[in-house]
Parts: sequence; structure tokens; C-alpha cells
Amino acid sequence: MTSLCERFCCRREVTKAVRFFLAMLVALAISAAHADEAKPYGLDAYVPMTTSRVIGSPEPPLPYRVARTFPKLKVDWPIFVTTEPGSDRLIFIHDHRPEKQFRVCRASATQLAAGKLDVLLKLDAPAYSICFHPDFATNGFLYLGHNGPKKPPKEAEKTCRVTRYTLERNAPFSVVENSAKVIIEWETNGHNGAAVTFGLDRMLYVTTGDGTTDSDTNLKGQGLDHLLAKVLRLDVDHPDKESAYSVPADNPFVGQKNVQPETWAYGLRNPWRMTTDPQTGHIWVGNNGQDLWEQVYLVNKGDNYGWSVYEGGQPFYLERKSGPHPHVKPTFEHPHSEARSLTGGVVYYGSKFPRLRGAYIYGDYSTGKIWAGRHDGEKVVWHHEIADTTMQITSFGIDPDGELLITDHQDKGQGGFFTLELNTQQSTNESFPQRLSESGLFANVAKHEMQPGVIPYSVNSPLWSDGAYKTRYFAVPRDGVSADGAPKISVSGNKGWNFPEQTVLVKSFAMDLVEGDPASRRWIETRFLRRENKEWVGYSYRWNKEQTDATLVDKAGTNIVFNVQTIDGSTVDRKWRYPSRTECMVCHARAANFVLGLSTPQMNRDHDYSSVGGVVDNQLRTLEHLGYFKLPRKAGINSPFTAEEYPKLADPYDELESLADRALSYLHSNCAQCHVSAGGGNSQMVLSFGTKTAKLNLINSDPLHDRFGIADAKLVAPGSPERSILLQRIARRGRGQMPQLATSLVDERAVALFADWIKTLPDDAQK
Repeated sequence: MTSLCERFCCRREVTKAVRFFLAMLVALAISAAHADEAKPYGLDAYVPMTTSRVIGSPEPPLPYRVARTFPKLKVDWPIFVTTEPGSDRLIFIHDHRPEKQFRVCRASATQLAAGKLDVLLKLDAPAYSICFHPDFATNGFLYLGHNGPKKPPKEAEKTCRVTRYTLERNAPFSVVENSAKVIIEWETNGHNGAAVTFGLDRMLYVTTGDGTTDSDTNLKGQGLDHLLAKVLRLDVDHPDKESAYSVPADNPFVGQKNVQPETWAYGLRNPWRMTTDPQTGHIWVGNNGQDLWEQVYLVNKGDNYGWSVYEGGQPFYLERKSGPHPHVKPTFEHPHSEARSLTGGVVYYGSKFPRLRGAYIYGDYSTGKIWAGRHDGEKVVWHHEIADTTMQITSFGIDPDGELLITDHQDKGQGGFFTLELNTQQSTNESFPQRLSESGLFANVAKHEMQPGVIPYSVNSPLWSDGAYKTRYFAVPRDGVSADGAPKISVSGNKGWNFPEQTVLVKSFAMDLVEGDPASRRWIETRFLRRENKEWVGYSYRWNKEQTDATLVDKAGTNIVFNVQTIDGSTVDRKWRYPSRTECMVCHARAANFVLGLSTPQMNRDHDYSSVGGVVDNQLRTLEHLGYFKLPRKAGINSPFTAEEYPKLADPYDELESLADRALSYLHSNCAQCHVSAGGGNSQMVLSFGTKTAKLNLINSDPLHDRFGIADAKLVAPGSPERSILLQRIARRGRGQMPQLATSLVDERAVALFADWIKTLPDDAQK
């Protein structure tokens, strides 16, 4: 038997050998890093971009813009605002995130000027809406729509409710102690509604959502035997003995079997904001859509708005059972190319803007756009977009002077209270380039040569664009520099980088008119994405047949068909979509930080800079050398650059990479801009790069939308491509396709990739 001493000595020698080996590896790594540091950079020196004329907008200016009001009142994340009747005091709901509270606050004109407020209520669950009793001057009744107290974890459902509070009518104008009285409540697990308003008939109107966070999987939208997905109408002045309200006798479904008599209208998904026109009595409701559409309804007695058989005016799940009443289409409807999370508004009767008097004014949380529409009781007589902002709009209100208030749900000083003002820009920017040759970005358009300072780049995992050949560039203006004169790009995590004002991103697309023959390649489109006034806007240019220039496409976009010769010699039509301005921003959205390809995991790769006088080099290394940014280093700020230190997406089409890396990289570049937190994709998948497998909500997860007739379908069914809805969506075009936009051809290589990947997944892959 080997002695303890012998074993110890043996282990000691092994340890010394291991340490020596590791030291050699470290030395080799350092040597390689220094060698990498010494080799030529892709581009040797920074050249400022000074020639861009992509400034302003080619469109006529919208008539209004927003301006901050009450600048001294520092309130981030406001939810709702209204005016206390008969006073100069605002009442508002504040999502007070530092203390994880929802607060009902009040501020008088004097307090607003000084930046002060009073807190009336503190809640540990979300609050949504406030209204006042018609006799508020004498009874002090305030009605709050909110979630109830948090329940024990074992209880899956949460309660939403309307509670009446009494406010003191004299100083200190506080909430009367123990005055809270629950009027009505309902069980819900999302899409709560809880907007409240009194009609001119003195009845309390209350909204409820469908009670879920997905596509009405509990099938409540068309049901009448419950309180969900509705506008309710209650008489709170004449309550029943067992209730805080009674059902008005003239409600449309009173006395009908299996119908909740409180129902005034039904078929809503996620109503967000309701208001009463103070002159006509019209009840307006904004409603969040799901896949493609956002809606506004002028609510009428007994209406059925169709959810979830319909999404607004469009078919959604036609196989589901409809309610017994005809489908009523929206009063106003917006595609997701221009609105993604609609915020209902108010009817304006102020004196500041005569043109808007009597108009219903509403907006969108995601795009920041604001519209106004006028209805004569029978039809829409006027409807226009009136402002385009960078706000995340949560509510519209009316201030004590009758003018408009808007709440902006952002932090770091961006959020707060705003109002409308006239846009002083009176004319279109006539100098905005109508052709690529006028943009100042091209040295020679016909040769596709760029000006100095316009930097080419490439990505690891390209977005599928129907097989088009693509080139990419970015141009940071001279003014977009830091104090030491270097350009300023902020690199943060795996999302798109942050660029300075007047930056322009350029992407050109070419199509092979004979499949497989690069000699037949023709430029068909160049797109600009420009940052101005803290907002990104997309523009598209269509190339001429002579390949000498390209012309700006109208803001609505257009479709063109190209004749392409296939490999077998036949000719097919290839549809190409030149996107509208708003379609560009569906993918280049806030949740993805607007910029898609210019991110660390996409840019961590070699690029051939020979076309602009450089050499092949890692893009991160080159751009850091040029001074565009300084990347963090694990070993210290001055340590050598090593590409392995930074995240990197795989090329989905490189069969030398692992199947998992290729599949997940494809999902990041093609899907994650929507399927990420607050991205608008509603299937609850989180597909951004770096997400842990268990957090993807993808493998062995039940589909929330169409199952395409597949039994036991899963989003991804390990080992079973035929049961995997993700593969079904990638492999089709038309209804249910993914990606939804900018493609009319199936990516056959991606279909094969995902089929192979799914076959290799074990049953417990989500772990």
C-alpha cells in the first residue's frame, strides 16, 4: 500500500505540473493578445462624417407637439391624471417604484408651481383610474379602479375592484379615515380594465378585461354569464340591500337568462381608459389589441365588440363561438405599424385649440403618437394624427383650465406631465433628400461607394430578408462626439447600441434576378434609419432600373414585383415590400432599443474593410480603436482586446456551429425584437440573446394562439418537429407566419435548422 507521504508527494508533483501547464496557457494567451494588439486595425484613423443631409423630415409637420407642464413637479411613472371638480387641484395616480407603491396624490396650483404634492393613498397593488361622483361638491365621493390586496401565493387569481373613498371638502382635503367601500370586484389574472366614469345619466360605468394575459384562453370575451370583457353600468345612488349598487332597469340584458345584468356592452380584450363626453354624453373606450390591431369604441347600449372571435374589425379566432349579438366594428382602428398599446383619451372643450373642440383625443403608449377624431353620433366626420412624440402615454386628462394633460410613463426625469402646444415648424423640410445622390452619404451612388466617415459593418446573425444580398453602414456626425473629440456610442449589454443625434444607419438590398448568379444582382432598395429629437425614423429608397440612383418611397410604402429566373429556367414573380415609415418602427421598436444589428453580440466578428482602404479585423477592436466607444475589460481598462471576452451570436447558416447556438441566434435576430419583455409579441416567449433556457418560455410550452390543428402541440416539442408550432410558423407564409413582416418567402435553411435542432432536444431541455 502506498504510504500517505508517498501519495502526498505524488499529488504535490501533479499539482506543480498542472500549475506549470496553466501558467504556460496564460502566457500563450497574453502573448496572443499582445500579438493581436500589435496587428493592423481594420481602419487606421477616425474620419468625421460631415456631409450628411439626412436631416429633418420630408413630411409636412404635424400641427401640434408636446411641452412639459409643471416642470418643478418631479414625478416619474405617472399612470393617470384628472382634476378635482370645482378646484385647482390635480388628482393623479403615481407608480412610485422606489417604494414599490401605487399612490393617489393631490397637488394644488400653488403646490404644482413649487413642485410639491400630497399623498392621499398608498396601495401595494396597481391602481388604474379615478372618477368623481356627480354630487362630489356635497358628498366628496371619489371612485378608484384598482387591484385588491395581494393574496397568498397559493391563490392564482387576483381581484380587481372599484372602491369608493370620501375626500374632506375642507382643508386638509385628505381621505376620510375608514371611508373605503368596495362597490364591485371581479376575479382576473390580467387585462383588468378597472376604468371608471360617470355618465350624464348619473350611472357609474366600469370596464373589465378578459381576465388573462394572452389570447383569451379562458374564453371570456364572448361570454355573458360573468363580469369579464365588458363595460358595466351600475346605479350607485340606489344600492340593493346586499350590494353597494343596483342594476339599472334599462340595462340591455336585464332579465335575460345566463347574463350578468350589469352588462352594458361586451367583447373587449384589455380596455385601457374610458371617458364621458361632458356635453354629448358619449362614452369612449380605448382597447388594447393583440396581434395586429388597436381599437377605440364609441360605446353604445348592447354592443358586442367581437373579442376574441375578432380582433377589432379583423378576424382572429373565427372557430370560437360568438355571442348572440352582431359584431360591432371599432370607431377608430390602428394597425400595429402605427400603434402597439393604445391609450384611450378625453374629449376636448378647451379654448386654446378651437380646431380640436369637441374632438376625442387619444394616443399610444408604444409609439407616442396622438390622434384626434370627431363623431357626430352617427359617423366619424374627422380623424387625424395630430402629434408624434417620444412619450409612453398612459393617460389623458383635463386640467383646471379645461386644457389637455398627458401623462408620460418614464423615469430618469423623462416622465411626468405634458400638454399640447402648436408646432411652430410651418413647412416641410424641402432639403430632405429625395434621392440617394442628395443624401450626402454616397461618394458615388452608381458604384455604391460611401463618403469618408460612413463605416461599413456586418453582423453574425442576419435578419431573413427573402434571400436578398445586403450591405450595412453607419454614419455618426461630427457633432456626435464626446468632450475629447471622439464619437460617442454607448455600448450596453446585448441590446442595440445608443447613438447620438443625427446618426444615420444605412442598409442596401440587392436581388439576384437569376437565381444563383451574382452577375445578375441588382440593387432594389436602400433604407435609412435616422435618429433625431431622441427618436428613430425609417426611410426607404427605391433603385431605378439603370442602377444610377434611388428615389424616396412615399411614407405609406409600396409593393413591387420582380421577375426572377429560377435554377430550372422558369420565371417566377418575387414580391418585394418597401416598408412604410411606421412599419420600419414595428421591428425597430423601443423594447429592442431601436437599433438591431449594431449590438455587441452581432458585431463581435471580423469584417473586411478593404473596400474603404482597410484590412480584415474584428469590428469591436476596430471601432474601439477609432474612438467610437470603450469596451469594458475583465482584466482592467487598459488590458489588451480579446474577442473571446465578449458575447457573440452564431451564424445560423454555418453548419460548423452548434445547432443550439445557431437556432437561438436566429431567434434573437429574427424574433426577439417583438418576443421580449414589453416588445409587443404576446406569446410570452423571451427570445433575446443570453436568456436562460428555462426563461425562454418556449420548450414544452403550450401555444397561446393557433395550434394549426395539431394534436398535443407545443411551441417547441422536444424530439417532435411535427408538433412544434415554432417550426410551423417559420415554415409558412400567410396567416400565422413568423416573422410577421418584411418577408414573403420561407427561409428553407432555417426550416431545416429548426427541424434538426428540435429532433436533438431531450424532454427536459427547458431545464
